[in-house]
Amino acid sequence: MTSTLTGRDRIANFGAGPGALPEPVLREAQRDLWNIGGSGIGILEHSHRGKLFERVLGDAEQEIRRLAGVTDEYHVLFIQGGASLQFAMVPMNLLPAGRTADYLVTGVWSQKALKEARLLGTTHVAATGEADAFTRIPAPEAIRYSGQPAYVHLTTNNTIYGTQWAALPPVPDGVPLVADASSDIFSRPLELPKYGVIYAGAQKNLGPSGITLVLARRDLVEGGAQQLPSMLQYRTYARERSLYNTPPTFAIYVVGLVAKWIQAQGGLAAMAARNEAKARLLYDFLDQSAFFRGSVEPASRSRMNVCFRSPSEAQDAEFIAAAADRGLNGLKGHRSAGGMRASLYNAVTLEQVGALVDFMREWEAASPSS
Repeated sequence: MTSTLTGRDRIANFGAGPGALPEPVLREAQRDLWNIGGSGIGILEHSHRGKLFERVLGDAEQEIRRLAGVTDEYHVLFIQGGASLQFAMVPMNLLPAGRTADYLVTGVWSQKALKEARLLGTTHVAATGEADAFTRIPAPEAIRYSGQPAYVHLTTNNTIYGTQWAALPPVPDGVPLVADASSDIFSRPLELPKYGVIYAGAQKNLGPSGITLVLARRDLVEGGAQQLPSMLQYRTYARERSLYNTPPTFAIYVVGLVAKWIQAQGGLAAMAARNEAKARLLYDFLDQSAFFRGSVEPASRSRMNVCFRSPSEAQDAEFIAAAADRGLNGLKGHRSAGGMRASLYNAVTLEQVGALVDFMREWEAASPSS
């Protein structure tokens, strides 16, 4: 496959987050920064209490409900603080005294979620991939739940290590599944009835940084702890339609545009096929390469974050710099994992992945190590 990105004023963004946004969304936002809806002022200037932003917020919620089949059984909440705040808000709201929360630990972010929960109540590690340096997802038969936990928490996709749950693990009957889906939400169909709460920082597949989408089952919201500060209760956001305080209005606006864009591409099933094609193109090259190699067990590979290496760290650095000069940006791996990483979020195109593979093939052919 021969691809080129020359003759354009934008480069390919393979960064892990904030990640690439769809170009049609950026163009629409560019226009609405100046004058949205004929109002004479831009989206950044509108009051969150005004009628125009009320419509923006309502549209964003409805686009999300339509895209992912979110029924009235779930609240659609927009909360600041990123996924990192959710690491604490989940146990604050859902882990009562005397109960245990079970965690499936598959990388740094689930470790951080567990750390916060331990400050707030009793936890149990039901499975961990730490012994394998988080290069594989634990098999269902390796999971050991604690009796009847208050909830089970997992991270659906591991941005740093490049692993992803291909299918959700079974959980005990009646136990809510809570998921940090920051790096793969809306990249594939969502099995919503299997979840009690899903949260996702917007800056990878949904929009810009600064807002977190939370889909929370109504019964869990209403049954959550009440002796909490207002801003730390899910019911506050549900009751006030995410307008208890001034929200990041622009970020919510962009999330609505991105959800609408995904729907226009054919919805979540079409997006999954598109993402599968992108990942397959890169993984197929890695599997036959004598110079580059994938870092993850094949059955656990992420379709969002493809982690790989060359024969040495020095050669990794050389390739990353050369790729950036070619307009292929953001390929350096996370500082805790090293190596290289190409994040293939929804807005990354097949053409851009093809350009990356072409350059990798060219680099390998010219390398004395190949």
